[in-house]
Amino acid sequence: MMRSLYAGVSGLKTHQIKMDVIGNNIANVNTVAYKSSSITFSELMYQTTQSASGPNATTGTAGTNAKQIGLGVKSGAISTSITTAGATQTTGNPFDIKITGDAFFVVSDGASNFFTRDGSFYVDAAGNLAMSSNGYNVMGWGVDETGLEIKKDTVTALRIMSAENMTYTAEATSRAYVSGIIDKNDTDATSTSGKTMNLTFYDNLGYSYTAKLKMTEQADGQYGLKLSDILDSKNVSVMDQYPDITLGTYQAYTTPVTAQAASLTITPTQYQIGSATAVNLDDLATGTDPVVYSDDVAKIATLYGFSNVNEFLDSYVEYPAGTPVKMSTIIQNGPTVPNLDTIADNANNNQITFMGYEGAIVSYSTSDGTFAGINGSATTTSVSLLMPYGNFSNITVDFATSTNLNNNGTSTVAAKSGDTDGYGTGRKVGDLSGVAIQNNGMIYASYDNGQTRLLGQIAVAQFSNPSGLEKEGDNLYSATLNSGEFDGIGSDVSADGGYMSTGVLEMSNVDLSSEFTEMITTQRGFQANSRIITVSDTMLEELVNLKR
Repeated sequence: MMRSLYAGVSGLKTHQIKMDVIGNNIANVNTVAYKSSSITFSELMYQTTQSASGPNATTGTAGTNAKQIGLGVKSGAISTSITTAGATQTTGNPFDIKITGDAFFVVSDGASNFFTRDGSFYVDAAGNLAMSSNGYNVMGWGVDETGLEIKKDTVTALRIMSAENMTYTAEATSRAYVSGIIDKNDTDATSTSGKTMNLTFYDNLGYSYTAKLKMTEQADGQYGLKLSDILDSKNVSVMDQYPDITLGTYQAYTTPVTAQAASLTITPTQYQIGSATAVNLDDLATGTDPVVYSDDVAKIATLYGFSNVNEFLDSYVEYPAGTPVKMSTIIQNGPTVPNLDTIADNANNNQITFMGYEGAIVSYSTSDGTFAGINGSATTTSVSLLMPYGNFSNITVDFATSTNLNNNGTSTVAAKSGDTDGYGTGRKVGDLSGVAIQNNGMIYASYDNGQTRLLGQIAVAQFSNPSGLEKEGDNLYSATLNSGEFDGIGSDVSADGGYMSTGVLEMSNVDLSSEFTEMITTQRGFQANSRIITVSDTMLEELVNLKR
């Protein structure tokens, strides 16, 4: 009789445990990535009152089965439906991530690694990717020395918004190309002012400049290329600041040009324009007063027919006879020889013979208009913009994609930084504008200068028996002997066909209809076991009453 009482008690206890499991499932119906649990019962133990016996061949009697009385029920196992994925919930948060597949995120409290399917992450004040619920760091791999490849080693905290990742360094422009059509009927190309092209480039500090290039027709299919000026981002010329910047090499005019400057009086030490005050030539040599210097040189350039002072300074004159000398060299030398007063003195009526210019000759085929070479060489496709200053890089300007065709008198040639594949463009300093996580867990930063940078990759853990993981609370699991060990390195989520989705989370996989059904059967089981106790108690009461 007492056995039935204890069996009923064990039944109450196990059904209460089952109710606890059901209650926990229902309580976590909206917990991110929660995995529902289920319980199975098993028989507690048996009291054998008579062992089984076998048949007796001598007497001919049959064998008998054992007589056993059960002593109740116990919890057999509590299992977690860990491989059943929950539904997808859209959040719009780019740091919310859902794993499709059987893998787990690896997170750390700084001392131990834990595992979770909860991908509700955020970036903390130090720039670490962390769980929003408890601040545990999300673990993954960093990049190698090149910054281009993931270095798969022992997982570390992913610090994706560190100070060094907030900006992208500047880079000086090193390549450029000219494309489009130069039309021989374009009046700009045939005029002395030429067809102007603007080339925007950067120095290695991220400052922007514009090189003004111009192409002027010299003969059928041949165009002279010159650098007329370089402007900073405020449209102020910097040629005085960087006088040694050159484009191409000396190019001789087909016919030397002799020009005479009117109203110019030159002595061995001074020059005078019209009735203006005479200026000492030493001022031109030393540039002690930049305002006077640039103004006076501009006046001289204008007197000799140049609208652009930089083209005047880059022109080559004849001194001595038959020898080309750059005008900027003459101006800088002042009263020394060669100098302006000896080349264009009063006896020569202020005449100067211009023999050529600094630049290049761009040639095109007269039969089909395709590019034909630079400076007479069919194998040369580019011109070098040489900038011998530490904050600049020399720029190779390629003309191979330009053509000389009829375009109704309109030229479309334009200069663009970088080559045709986008290399060598140069860039300003970039500020972080966004972070994106790809479906393989790779994290990329994008910057407002158009660059991207690989920051790292989220690693995942795979287990041979994920149901063997032990729940630790806070949506965390830890490895056990029955789940398999974590090797400290992890794996790529895409290795087994899984992937990550951003802006969404995995919901709980609790099925409420199933849980309510289980609750009903559990309640009935609890009621039935309670009846065992009450009936057994009544029977004991009747037994006690026999004494009366």
